Amino acid sequence: MHAERPKSKDVAALAGVSPTTVSFVLNDRAGAGISPATRQRVLEAAASLGYHPHAFARGLAGGRSHTIGLVVRQSPEQVAEDALLAETLRGLSAAARAARYRVLVEPLGARDGTYGELIRSRGTDGLVVSGPRVDDGELGTLVRDGAPVIVQGSLPGVDIPSVDVDNVAAARTATEHLVELGHRVIGCITNAPFHYSAARERRDGYRLALKSAGLPVDDALVVEANFDAASGRRAMSRLLGRPDLTATFIASDVVAFGAMAAIREAGLRVPDDISVVGFDDIPLAAYFDPPLTTVHLPAHDLGRAAGVALLDRINGLPIEARTVLPTRLVVRSSTAPPPASSRTTDTEPH
Repeated sequence: MHAERPKSKDVAALAGVSPTTVSFVLNDRAGAGISPATRQRVLEAAASLGYHPHAFARGLAGGRSHTIGLVVRQSPEQVAEDALLAETLRGLSAAARAARYRVLVEPLGARDGTYGELIRSRGTDGLVVSGPRVDDGELGTLVRDGAPVIVQGSLPGVDIPSVDVDNVAAARTATEHLVELGHRVIGCITNAPFHYSAARERRDGYRLALKSAGLPVDDALVVEANFDAASGRRAMSRLLGRPDLTATFIASDVVAFGAMAAIREAGLRVPDDISVVGFDDIPLAAYFDPPLTTVHLPAHDLGRAAGVALLDRINGLPIEARTVLPTRLVVRSSTAPPPASSRTTDTEPH
């Protein structure tokens, strides 16, 4: 249970002024005739109670910025390798332009500070938070503040509108494709650390596919990556220690490219020795060598749907609690039936 938030009337009572005076001071209303001493007393009362006015209320008092923010929960370096961000931003910008809004993009890794001030300072009228982390307490605070926020992704336990795909079902479909080809020892490399809800959901879909097929679920076959190709290369190098491995589901195309490099460096071939399925269907996936089998993520549509939902929320219109867009598996040349003989046999002397 959360403690009840202080209200403007509580600040007024502590400062010995009217709620209207509190509103004038905290919204910095010019020409209100508030004395410096009274102003200081209100500010000290608000600080002692931890009170700040709702973002939307301040917007009504001071006018809108006509800007929406896209907070990407990755570091600037990770965002530079995010091949889907351009499509997501294109969709979000299309929704914003139709309403005569602009988009501000804020990359923000786990240790890069907070983002709530983007609303509280009236720099934006609302936020789309992309790639939420399960340890992100700021989202819950913004929800309790009544701030207009949409999550692109999902965050269990937080009552906030979201736009997403069914990561569990999509990852399950990708892994089932490998099972149907005849693979029995299948690795999993995540797109990100398990602090990110999407990483957990895609891992869960992989596990469900194995359980449904009656295959053992071995946690040693699951390795975390961290958004970029280099982390995929390191993760795949670990999995290659299993000579019985014949396939891997990788929850990001960019991470998969690094993993495929590790396979080549080990003197192995995709898909002859190891099949690979990715996730995202970034434009380069179709032109990689070999072209990558992957889950198509509708990045543009996700961005646009998040933008429309956020603008509706800013304008006080009802919106869906959760919007889920479809994915599909795109089969290309990086998957095939397992080799007739295992790598253990291949490496034994004749």
